[in-house]
Amino acid sequence: MSRELNQNIFVAGHRGMVGSAIVRRLQALGYRSVLCAGRDELDLLDQRAVRAYFAEHRIDQVYLAAAKVGGIHANNTFPADFIYDNLMIQSNVIQAAHASDVQRLLFLGSSCIYPKHAIQPMKEDALLTGVLEPTNEPYAIAKIAGIKLCESYNRQYGRDYRSVMPTNLYGPHDNYHPQNSHVIPALLRRFHEAVQADQAEVVIWGSGNPMREFLHVDDMAAASVHVMQLDGATYQANTQPMLSHINVGTGKDCTIRELAETIAKVTGFKGQLSFDASKPDGSPRKLMDVSRLRALGWQATIDLEDGLGDAYRWFVEHRLEARD
Repeated sequence: MSRELNQNIFVAGHRGMVGSAIVRRLQALGYRSVLCAGRDELDLLDQRAVRAYFAEHRIDQVYLAAAKVGGIHANNTFPADFIYDNLMIQSNVIQAAHASDVQRLLFLGSSCIYPKHAIQPMKEDALLTGVLEPTNEPYAIAKIAGIKLCESYNRQYGRDYRSVMPTNLYGPHDNYHPQNSHVIPALLRRFHEAVQADQAEVVIWGSGNPMREFLHVDDMAAASVHVMQLDGATYQANTQPMLSHINVGTGKDCTIRELAETIAKVTGFKGQLSFDASKPDGSPRKLMDVSRLRALGWQATIDLEDGLGDAYRWFVEHRLEARD
């Protein structure tokens, strides 16, 4: 472990919610050389620039957390951006890692890779067994391509490129855009503004019936580092050559209505909750089967209400930094 602490570890997407959490986790564990490059220094959409960066730095491991992400509205509005940007980012980074002889890489995907009506909880082998949720299909296809890129480099070149598929994430450094954010930051902002304006009602998109699983980003970072640190024999014993990704989640879910009620409690909102059923619900349920990850020795530790409280405190303290 002491030798590994001196390795050069590149975290792609370090300014995002997941990337910044991975950086915090690595630094807390004592890693001495965590490499980060902002968009002003390295444009991950530029293949030549990415290859030059890898050639310049002697990188030992890569955490590929960079991605274009957003909620239902953003996915519906910008499908071309979501598929193109994500395909280019992951292709450029994975190919550059291989070209620079980086043996180990961790690709971060998304639970949206699974079919809309996948059997719940969703096992890893549900991949490519059915139709995807239409609202985020372009993003999901890009993430599936990332998994297959890793598998293909492993098969053809003997690389050790791993993939983890997180459930819905939330926490510090999330995107709080009023339209383009995911459900938790969108609701935290909406309830916060309702409290500030002394509003009597908050309207939530959809029926409130869909069930979702949520994981605090610090748990996601801990799981990512845990999976990356596993020796090859242990990792391979719990995966298959054509099924190399691992689900990351809590194994528990709640309805959107229950989520909204918890956020109302965390933010101190005392008014009425209304649900606009004319807005899309998305998949009826998305719960991850995390038995494979638990067999590898890791499980989530942050309770949803505690995690929401942490996320809300960050939002209030960094209100001017939260993306609008």
